[in-house]
Amino acid sequence: MTQTNTAASAGIGKMTNFRWVICALLFLATTVNYMDRQVLSLTWKEFISPEFHWTDADYGLITAVFSIVYAVANLLAGRFIDWMGTKKGYLWAIGVWSAGACLHAACGIATEHTVGLEDAAGLVKATGDIAATIAMVSVYFFIGARTILALGEAGNFPAAIKVTAEYFPKRDRAYATSIFNAGSAVGALVAPFTIGPLAKFFQSIGWGNGWEMAFIVIGALGFVWMGFWVFLYKKPAENPRVNSAELAYIEQDDDTPDETSKQKAEVEDSETATIPFLKCFKYPQTWAVIFGKLLTDGVWWFFLFWTPAYISDVFKLSTSHGEGMLMIFVLYLITMLSIYGGKLPTIFIDNAARRGINVNPYAARMKAMLIFAVFPLLALLAQPLSSVSPWMPIIIIGIAGAAHQSWSANIYSVVGDMFPKSTIATIIGIGGMAGGIGSSLINYGSGVLFDYAAQTNMSFMSYEGKPAGYFVVFCICGVSYLLGWCIMKLLVPRYKKITA
Repeated sequence: MTQTNTAASAGIGKMTNFRWVICALLFLATTVNYMDRQVLSLTWKEFISPEFHWTDADYGLITAVFSIVYAVANLLAGRFIDWMGTKKGYLWAIGVWSAGACLHAACGIATEHTVGLEDAAGLVKATGDIAATIAMVSVYFFIGARTILALGEAGNFPAAIKVTAEYFPKRDRAYATSIFNAGSAVGALVAPFTIGPLAKFFQSIGWGNGWEMAFIVIGALGFVWMGFWVFLYKKPAENPRVNSAELAYIEQDDDTPDETSKQKAEVEDSETATIPFLKCFKYPQTWAVIFGKLLTDGVWWFFLFWTPAYISDVFKLSTSHGEGMLMIFVLYLITMLSIYGGKLPTIFIDNAARRGINVNPYAARMKAMLIFAVFPLLALLAQPLSSVSPWMPIIIIGIAGAAHQSWSANIYSVVGDMFPKSTIATIIGIGGMAGGIGSSLINYGSGVLFDYAAQTNMSFMSYEGKPAGYFVVFCICGVSYLLGWCIMKLLVPRYKKITA
């Protein structure tokens, strides 16, 4: 049913489009979310590591702990959002992660006092056992700050998906999700042009080592967003900015002419009744989401956390200026193609409808996800083609990243297709937990692998040292999506709606 037809059938004239304002807010929140994550990855090699004497394994440990805390928090955040409601729940989430982001700035001072040094210069000049102690202590403090960041950030996607289910009919949810999910790419896109220069500017004027203020400035953006959310968000039926025509469009999935009043009441009851938490794990649909996230989320987070280090380690380019900065920008500019990924299932549905064929959203999404699962196979060529140009792996990683974001938008929408609204955030949280576990494994494993590869001059497919280590991880990333798609299809071969 089209927008015009829905409004016309309701006999209530031209609709407002306030749902897209809400979508824009979700986009901005996700952009801030990913910028807060990126501050560490864009400053640790150039600014933080020399000060605290970190190895790749140290950084890998920090990112792994962040991922595992994020995983566990996702499990709880989804239930928290369902219980608290989207408005208050989202405010809590972004308030906590913004505070955690700002707290990173205190890690340097805390390390100085703990070790007994007077200033950052003492940290940089330290050697031997003192340097090892500084590394260990600073890692613990950063883990503490990352833990708070992870606890808050875990609420972003459960809340955003729940809001999408509230403000968009099923046919538009994947598209709306792909739009706000593109905020992750935009956050990563803007990050190299803001974070590195911010750190350099504050370093040049003597405000610490520069990286501290980068965390504070970026972290403060979340508090600004909270003001807009308080002012603009209400549920559609209660929001004076949503007229009756738009409300009818939003609620079109409830407008089935062939249903009796009793059947409609039963549908409404199933949408509002909450599925007990443990019972969620009895459904193959839940396990399809778990494996779909477990096998793929870590790929995106590896690209997010390690690409700046890859550019520095393999091509000896700084990501805070020049060609290195441009590489990060182009990479995430390519991932912006994912904005069309959520539209693909709708195109399949509309094309089938014109031929008189009824295609359910799940079948359309799985068809689209199979297409997106093929593109990451290009990652198998990333390291070999680096000998042609350093830009080749960057372009390939960008394409794989766009495929991931398109995949992610659709797997989120699969949850909205199959589960009642009252349980959507819970299932998204469970999926986020699985994704966090996968991310923790790949990030910690990568840090250990890269140190090992450098120390032993490891060989793999004619590459040696760290390039060999990166090649191994690229190969894992390349095949993960096809494996995830196959498992999802085996678990849920056909669409089946869950009722409480």
